[in-house]
Amino acid sequence: MFLTILIALVAIGTLTYLYFKPEIDACFERDPSTANLVEILLTYSGLHALIAHRISHQLYVWQIPLLPRLISYLAKILTGVEIHPAVKIGKGCFIDHGAGIVIGETTVLGENVTLYQGVTLGGTGKEKGKRHPTIGNNVVVGAGAKVLGNIQIGNGSMVGANAVVIRDVPENATVVGVPGRMAKSQGLGADEISLNHSGLPDPLTQSLQGFQKKISDLEAELRKLKEQTSSSQKHS
Repeated sequence: MFLTILIALVAIGTLTYLYFKPEIDACFERDPSTANLVEILLTYSGLHALIAHRISHQLYVWQIPLLPRLISYLAKILTGVEIHPAVKIGKGCFIDHGAGIVIGETTVLGENVTLYQGVTLGGTGKEKGKRHPTIGNNVVVGAGAKVLGNIQIGNGSMVGANAVVIRDVPENATVVGVPGRMAKSQGLGADEISLNHSGLPDPLTQSLQGFQKKISDLEAELRKLKEQTSSSQKHS
């Protein structure tokens, strides 16, 4: 009996590895705490959510009623990740920690997307049709970020933690703040992924620093003009 169960578990693990190899590889590449394959298969809730979604999405494509939503609901209870069965997800998606993530019905995720805990890819309003974001390839969405509406997030972009993005983002850009503001328009190439959140710039601070520099320059010019005027008056 034990041997039968062991063989079944090995077979399931092997099939899972073969079918979800890009997602498992993403765990190794983007999570430095990853120890081994067995740990990933047994304990990574983000991977479990993606496995459940792959099943529910296929059933949704086949237009089977109710069952896709039930699988999605059970996956949310078990993993903390809610993914509508209609969502389209490319290969190599990595969901880190997997707590409190919500991905709405018409969302489209490209390849090699990274989502951290608390991310919402949601809609705005009650209109039918495409109302959720389209996320490009190699995009990183930081912890607690909200990407709302039928907008495009370009390839290679990064959304900072707790940012609220409601407008299109070009490729290789970095967006931070509420509402989301573009801090950098040229970053990594479309085939690269950066998980560094500590060095994200603050566009508001940058603007204030720019204003301060201009004020300092104007004050220096004013002092220079006063000195020149005072010197001219003395000579006259």
